[in-house]
Amino acid sequence: MCGIAGAVGLIDDDVVGAVRSMSRAQAHRGPDGEGFFQSATGDFEVALAHRRLAIIDLSTNANQPMVEPASGCVVVFNGEIYNFAELRAELAAKGAVFRTKSDTEVILHAWLAWGPDAVKRFRGIFAFALWDPRARTLSLVRDPLGVKPLYVAQRGATLYFASEVRALLDGGQPRRLDPTGLAGFAWQGFVRGPGTVVEGVQLLPAASTLTLTAASPRQAPTSWWSLPKARPGTTSRERLAEVLREAVRLQLVADVPLAVFLSGGVDSSAVAALAVEAGQGRVRTVNIGFDEAALDESRYAAAVARALGTEHQSLTITGADFERQLPDALASLDQPTFDGINTYLVSRAVRAAGMTVALAGTGGDELFGGYRSFVDLPRALRVPRGGALGGAAHLLARGLTRAALTLGQVPPQTRFGKLADVLGAEDLVALYQASYALFSRELYAELTAPLAARLAAHLTDGLTAEQRRALGAVSGAPALHAVGNLELASFIGERLLRDTDAASMAASLEARVPLLDHVLIETVAGMDEDARFRPLGKKQALRDAALGRLDPKLFDRPKQGFVLPIEAWAKKTLKPAMDEVYGDARALASVGLDARAAAALWRSFSAGRPGIYWSRVWAPFVLVDWARRHRLTL
Repeated sequence: MCGIAGAVGLIDDDVVGAVRSMSRAQAHRGPDGEGFFQSATGDFEVALAHRRLAIIDLSTNANQPMVEPASGCVVVFNGEIYNFAELRAELAAKGAVFRTKSDTEVILHAWLAWGPDAVKRFRGIFAFALWDPRARTLSLVRDPLGVKPLYVAQRGATLYFASEVRALLDGGQPRRLDPTGLAGFAWQGFVRGPGTVVEGVQLLPAASTLTLTAASPRQAPTSWWSLPKARPGTTSRERLAEVLREAVRLQLVADVPLAVFLSGGVDSSAVAALAVEAGQGRVRTVNIGFDEAALDESRYAAAVARALGTEHQSLTITGADFERQLPDALASLDQPTFDGINTYLVSRAVRAAGMTVALAGTGGDELFGGYRSFVDLPRALRVPRGGALGGAAHLLARGLTRAALTLGQVPPQTRFGKLADVLGAEDLVALYQASYALFSRELYAELTAPLAARLAAHLTDGLTAEQRRALGAVSGAPALHAVGNLELASFIGERLLRDTDAASMAASLEARVPLLDHVLIETVAGMDEDARFRPLGKKQALRDAALGRLDPKLFDRPKQGFVLPIEAWAKKTLKPAMDEVYGDARALASVGLDARAAAALWRSFSAGRPGIYWSRVWAPFVLVDWARRHRLTL
């Protein structure tokens, strides 16, 4: 795990200075080393910078930018190639000569041997830039699920790129908020790609390659992998177990201390159990607990750790810890998001406990039907839509919202409160969007009224490029498989992975997600629907494949997501700060929010009105804080 930055095209002293500034802005991503490469000064050259968090081959021989001597090819790389040992052996048999034990060097030799198709053979999480001086070609590449980010911005004759949006700002990107990015954030609490909250900055799509040459300096990225279609009957239970074991085994390789996040739930317990089964030494597990008893799962994690025989450590985050670390947690967010600071606080605690790498159980719910969405969305699709009932529901919702705002309040913003939106959704994607939205369309329109005139197209009336990419796997698919792919494309790909990367790297911790191995996802797509998903919510296929040796009673309890007790804290320690933000009409307007609607939302939450969850007030607060912190306005 590292941070990369660079520029391609016209390279002069100003561009070199900008790239160095971008690299400095990412020092937290790589505290173990830094490097810089410049090809030349001219109309189509490169400048590449790297910040290193050393994980594999800790020697300086593995520093980057790394140059392959014979060809002169150079790479800067953020991530891990988990199957690098197998690829290295194959390449060595073909005559490749290796000078290091790193996976970075494997990328170079694989590219030389197989060209751009080499990425299809990588199992890992990666974003890299590879410069080939022979053809004067720069290739920017991201991994299949988009675990590792890469942002680009064209300014004049130069394309800049970096691992973080904030780095591009420090490299001279104009500090203007993007109206479409703001609208998307207000709708769902995170910014959906390929746009960002910063005007002119784009996210390179997952599983894509952007190849630039002097003759074609402004190309569009090309996709080399996509979420798989359902192929029922092609994967046995035995094959699932085999690929699960392989995915976890590959991700246990590290030359630094490694642990498994263990909540005591099915997903993290499965990863821990498979890590123990891999037999590569005693496994360390870490649990994060809270002093809010209702949200603390420490006892469940401890019970699983005892059953597995892991070296277990339980860490506690208190309300006082949260208040003390909140400024740093908010500063860790690369883009505004309502769901990133929990990962930062956990990552910081784990890093302080001595670990550099942590495996998480992310992905189990999406692959095996653990969420309520697998029950609710197919059921909602069967409800008749449109007609007099749908029209009446919309009129009622509009009337309730306007009446409530007049009284300085807002109506419930739960799924029941968004009934009109659900009834108006014409397909699964629209239904999914409405279900996960923070607000009803009526309140959303009131809240974002200042943006309406500035939007070229209303975000919620269409699909982003990333969602269109997922439609190939959703269209015509069995309902449960389609929901799973939407969860992978939207919740995982658009929100959770980006939050996790920025927050964990802010603490200089590498987070690995073995259940999101793309070979495993392809394998799961070949299971029969019943074998994969049913009984819904139990994730029985994952239990059978990984947890068969443990007592099922360890997991027989209501599902509990990993969330911070922000609702309680927002009404106590955070209240003065949130009062100030919601009372600042100018600050709210500067990020495109209507001050009256926002104030009514905050009053309703503070008064304990039903259906106003913490996320509804936390998202605008984070947005204002982020924009202030980075000096951006519309």
